[in-house]
Amino acid sequence: MARKRKAGDGTLRLRKDGRWEGWIVVGYDEKGAPITKSVTAVSKMVCQEKLEELKTSLGIVTGRAKPDMPFGEWIDLWYRTWSKPGLRITTQQCYEDRIYNHIIPHIGEIALCKLTQSDLQQFYAELKRNGRCIRRELFGPGLSDRMVRSCHTTCRIALEKAKTEGLIRVNPAIGCKLPPKKSREMQVLSHEEMQRFLIQAKEDGFYEMMLLELATGMRRGELCALQWDDLNLRTGELHIRRQVIHVAGALHESAPKTKSSDRVVILPPAVLDVLRELKERTDSRWMFPSPVKEDAPLDPQSVYRKMKKVLARAQCKNIRFHDLRHTFATTALEHGMDVKTLSAIIGHISSATTIDIYSHITGAMQRQAAQRIERGIGHSEAYEPHETLYDQLPAEDEKTPVSQPFAPYKGKVRKPGTGGIYELGDHLFEGRYSPTNAQGKREVHVVYAKTREECEALLEKMIAEVREKIQEEKRKVKESVAGSESAVV
Repeated sequence: MARKRKAGDGTLRLRKDGRWEGWIVVGYDEKGAPITKSVTAVSKMVCQEKLEELKTSLGIVTGRAKPDMPFGEWIDLWYRTWSKPGLRITTQQCYEDRIYNHIIPHIGEIALCKLTQSDLQQFYAELKRNGRCIRRELFGPGLSDRMVRSCHTTCRIALEKAKTEGLIRVNPAIGCKLPPKKSREMQVLSHEEMQRFLIQAKEDGFYEMMLLELATGMRRGELCALQWDDLNLRTGELHIRRQVIHVAGALHESAPKTKSSDRVVILPPAVLDVLRELKERTDSRWMFPSPVKEDAPLDPQSVYRKMKKVLARAQCKNIRFHDLRHTFATTALEHGMDVKTLSAIIGHISSATTIDIYSHITGAMQRQAAQRIERGIGHSEAYEPHETLYDQLPAEDEKTPVSQPFAPYKGKVRKPGTGGIYELGDHLFEGRYSPTNAQGKREVHVVYAKTREECEALLEKMIAEVREKIQEEKRKVKESVAGSESAVV
């Protein structure tokens, strides 16, 4: 009987052409199917040597996987070998933060076979009490319940793999007591707040993007990644096929979050008209281009900061950008859109996900349906309907309060010819001056600074230099024209 190779050693086989082939699993795809790499050789011994070289180059060193190895060494090996190849880039950053900033520094030196449930429980308590590495002055020394649960999940999966590989008998992470699972509070804008928000967004030059967000419920990265080729202005079909993400401080394009996130949305005619006008004013392939970088999309972080500023000026509640997505979904459900259609528009994996997130809305819809059945079929006169999320009409003797018209906040108006200053980030300001040169064409000049005051001084100096340069060019053009006229005479 042939000797069975250990898990992680790879596989060797003799092919029909007489050559030996060896391969090893380096990860798993989204469907759970193994991802392999292979080598071939004329003999079994050479093939085995090549396979070992391949494992070494990939960081897969089977000899290191021993029961008495440090847990930090095992979780690093598990992450690079089995977990990382199947993760999205942004998810990789989350895993690496948990593993290398929290798990390994706290319990990485404990031997894998000696790690106990008590060790893990003390580790979670320490994270909750004093585990935060940055921004302690803002959020306190302890990590959130969600972060503690995430660290536990990473440890549990890594230890379960160690159990599968025969390195430990039981998974000590099973049965640990964890902080309660709390879902983030969902906040939505009311109809009046949405009106104020859009009015202020129009004043701040942010109208088209926010209108499109409230009409489609797209994710922030999807919204920033839109290109004009994705929109059919004749049919109103908008194809969402990519997203913009931050990786190591730089912007990158990537595929949507899930397969169902690659979708087509039909835009309302009013929104389509606004985008058609925007396209006439835009000379970039991006629907919302960056004002700083050429041929680049708008930074999702700058979109978030701009939205927060618009919310404050519009006197709306302080919400996350993702709550604009919730606002769209809630409004759609309240106005009769079925869950299946909504799930397809916002790109959920299934309708069950949509129902789970918006159960409070769908529950109200079911109660209203029951009321209609009771009134239409049962003809019950004594039935008292429950309160719903739909608009409630006031009594005849009640007067509807008239809301005052909203006046948007207007920033300081600069004098003509003094340029403009724009806040691009928390510590980045741009000064822009766009005069007409001696040839009658508009040219753009910019300066950057860390503070508004510094940017104001640099802008004033730059304007003086540009004006002097333009005057000199105009003088030369005038002398050249005068010289040409005298030569003709």
